[in-house]
Order: sequence, then structure tokens, then C-alpha cells
Amino acid sequence: MPGDSIGKMFRVTVWGESHGSSIGTVVEGCPPGIELDMNEIQKQLDKRKPGGTGPVSTRQEQDRFEIVSGLFEGKTTGTPISIVIKNHGFTKNNYTDLSDVYRPGHADFTYQAKYGIRDCYGGGRSSARLTAPVVAAGAIAAQILAGGTGFRILAYVKKVGSVNSDIAAGSVEPEDVQGSSVNFPDREKEGEVLALLKKLKRQGNSIGGVVECVVENVPAGFGEPLFDKLDGDLAKVMVGLNGAKGFEIGAGFSSAELTGEQNNDEFAVENGKVVTITNRAGGVLGGISTGMPIVFRVAFKATPSISLKQNTVDSDGKSRKIQIKGDHDTCVAIRAVPVVEALASIVICDHFLRYRGQCGVK
Repeated sequence: MPGDSIGKMFRVTVWGESHGSSIGTVVEGCPPGIELDMNEIQKQLDKRKPGGTGPVSTRQEQDRFEIVSGLFEGKTTGTPISIVIKNHGFTKNNYTDLSDVYRPGHADFTYQAKYGIRDCYGGGRSSARLTAPVVAAGAIAAQILAGGTGFRILAYVKKVGSVNSDIAAGSVEPEDVQGSSVNFPDREKEGEVLALLKKLKRQGNSIGGVVECVVENVPAGFGEPLFDKLDGDLAKVMVGLNGAKGFEIGAGFSSAELTGEQNNDEFAVENGKVVTITNRAGGVLGGISTGMPIVFRVAFKATPSISLKQNTVDSDGKSRKIQIKGDHDTCVAIRAVPVVEALASIVICDHFLRYRGQCGVK
């Protein structure tokens, strides 16, 4: 089956292309009777959209959405919710010269190899433009979770290039992220990030980054072993993001350097509740949530659309030189922050509904 959908009980399917007339999503499994806050959905879309300044793409997209099914008098009906977002602000002329050339770092070659045909305008289906409907669906999932046990999902840029934030997970507040033009909560190092991004933009180059996400107040018991583990589902959707090249949860790759004594999170009881004294597992054991904060990170490669000259080949196998036109993100991790939050909301909501159906509400 094509990989257009995520989730089981709460299922999100995304459709459309970067430079098509519109893009959208179909959300299945939303419980009935929920009064959706349309302003909150738009607020999340506004966080992701381009059209900014500095390191962000200047493509002008309003990202106004329309819900065309699944609502009655402002409340969900339990039937599929269809969301449509019109595309604006693109220039196809920027891609005319690329119709038979494979852009380094892009999916041009692989799409051609798989399908024998590809949409050359903005990458078509492989474009990060398709994250807009994901954010809309994630905003719905977040509103379902809001009626639960006080879930809080917060993502932010942890690292840009070699500049790493020293703020510990769990210490970041929403206003710390919102107060930064690049979603970087470490005020002492934000200047380094901005200087790096300005330098690279002037050069026509780009840089990678890491987004960290903390999910709080998830009860113990979410997750479906063996092959629908909570961390496994998070990893799958996060690595499915445009430009994502790595995922780690808790201590992640550094756990390979620790002994069992160092890595194990010892148990204790606080206020009648079982907790772990440390949280190197990142809130998941055996694919099931422990009740501790879920902490994970997603690594994004440098934006492949750069204006520097590069070597490539065309569809006839001939060597070519290429120079990408247009204004693109200097660091894609910056605008990935609300998308990571949205995907985390979708996965947690899916497992919340599965847990409720299988185990009841405790």
C-alpha cells in the first residue's frame, strides 16, 4: 500500500502536490461531539508557513484551510474530516530548467526510478509543502488530547550545525520558543545561530539541525508491542518527514557508550505513583510509555536547495552543472518544529484511542 497514511484508530491521510491547485488531508477516527477550535488550527498552520524573512523561505502562502466534511454545527460527527488548503505563491518558472535534471539531495532521481514519471515543480509529492495538512491534522489530534490528562507537547530547535542548546529537556517553556525567530530557546547561544544562518544565506548555502520534543503527562501503558511500539511509531513518522535523517529517544545513541548500571533508570514511588529516578529511556520501555516525559530528537539534513553550483546528471545520463533558483530555507529544522509537534500529537492521540478501546479509561 502507498505510504500516504499514518495511524490506526486515529488515521491521517495526506494528498496533493507542492504546485498543484490544493493540498489536504482526511482524518478518520476522530471521536464525535468535539467542538473544534478553528483559530487554534490556523494558529498552528501559521507557525509552519513560509513567507517570513531571514533564514525562512519567502514563498507567500496564507495556508487558509477549509473543513469540507465531518463537522455539524461546529462539532465533529465521528465521520471522516476532510481539510483542503489552497496553494498560492509559487512560481513554476523556477523549475522549468529542472524538468530533466536531478537536483542533488532531492528525490528527483528516486521518484523517476520508481514511477518512471515525476512532477518537477517544487518536488511535487516529495515537497515539504505537504507538511501543512499534517499540521492541520495534528491540531485536531491535540484538541482531542486536551480533554485527556493534561498532555503537553513542546518541540524546539535543539541544535543548528555545531551550535547546541545547553537547556535541559523539560526546562523549556512555550514562551521560550515563541520568543525566538528561529525556535531556539537558548538565549545565550541564539546570537551564534543567527550569525551562522546569516553567513550561510549570504553564501547561498544551508545547514542541518536537530529538533527536540518533550511530551508530558502521558500515562503509563500507551504502546502496542511488538511492532507497534510507541517509540517505533514515533520514529517511523519522524523519519518520514522531509529532510529527516535520524531519530533518537532518551539517551539515544549515547546509550551505546553506557554500562547497564549507568543506563538503567531505577524505580521509586512518589506521591503513590511509580516513577523512574532518571529518564534515560525517554519515557518508553518495551515500546510502552512509563508515565515519565517522552523525550526524543529528530536530526534534519541541510536544505538541499542551495544556489551554489553543483555537479549532477540529466535524465539521459549526461553530466550537467546546476544552480537552484529561488529563496529557500537556510535550515529546514526551524520550520519543522510545529510539524514535529503535530506528528507527535497524531501518534499519541492514536495510541490514546487504542489504549482506551483495549484497556478502558483508568
